[in-house]
Amino acid sequence: MIINPKEIPVQKLHSYLLGAVAPRPIAFASTIDDAGRVNLSPFSFFNVFSSNPPILIFSPARRVRDNSTKHTLQNVQQVKEVCINIVNFAMVEQASLASCEYPAGVNEFVKAGFTEEPSTQIKPPRVAESPVSFECRVKEIIALGDQGGAGNLIVSEIVLVRIKDEILDVHGRIDPQKLDAVARMGADYYCRASGHAVFEVAKPSEKLGVGVDRLPPHVWTSECLTGNDLGRLGNLDVLPDPEVAVVVQQLPEVNHALNTGLPAVHALAKAWINSGRLPEAWALLALGRE
Repeated sequence: MIINPKEIPVQKLHSYLLGAVAPRPIAFASTIDDAGRVNLSPFSFFNVFSSNPPILIFSPARRVRDNSTKHTLQNVQQVKEVCINIVNFAMVEQASLASCEYPAGVNEFVKAGFTEEPSTQIKPPRVAESPVSFECRVKEIIALGDQGGAGNLIVSEIVLVRIKDEILDVHGRIDPQKLDAVARMGADYYCRASGHAVFEVAKPSEKLGVGVDRLPPHVWTSECLTGNDLGRLGNLDVLPDPEVAVVVQQLPEVNHALNTGLPAVHALAKAWINSGRLPEAWALLALGRE
């Protein structure tokens, strides 16, 4: 499928964008108008964009159906402050309820059953149930268009962060399993960032990885080794010492694999990659021949 954004209805393009750019974190934004009326609404056009200064940006888009704007946008235009709360699994159904288009002046804290807690630095209250809340002052509002579907970037500087102690690990870092965050997908789909959905990928060190281009050509046609397998090998910062190859070549399972053929070599290498034996796996693949 090839799509020219100018040749399909905005609503259909919107659906493709939300389905493909996923998962997206959720900004549960609490705002207040100049009459003191509170609004609470979730937005998945959201992320962190700077740590010095600490900047969060979310985007209440103009409604596609009638080009109207949301109360959140109207509120931050009047009172340039927002409390951005993080949504976890325990509160996701309530957060969804708060997205209903209630009339102006209706307090979604009440409608969705959340607890208002006074903020310290800003006027809008925070969500007591949220595991993390960011009190922010709005630095800039950038309108990206004036038609239905156009976003409005709310550039927000964090002035205070509240993190519940129970989501921290022994080192004082946020534990993703305890945070149990949720994110938006396309249509009615969400995802839960905990359990087996959370995995680790070692960050590249300050040294450069040797790269997958240094692997022998036969790995590229392997039906066993995946791109992730090759990526882990390519992230080694030095090629294995020749002594590793000497030791590997003396192992009975290696001799069996070499005598059996490349599929057996690739299968053994994959098992070693999965168990963290990366230098040995590299050395084994170097021994393989077409």
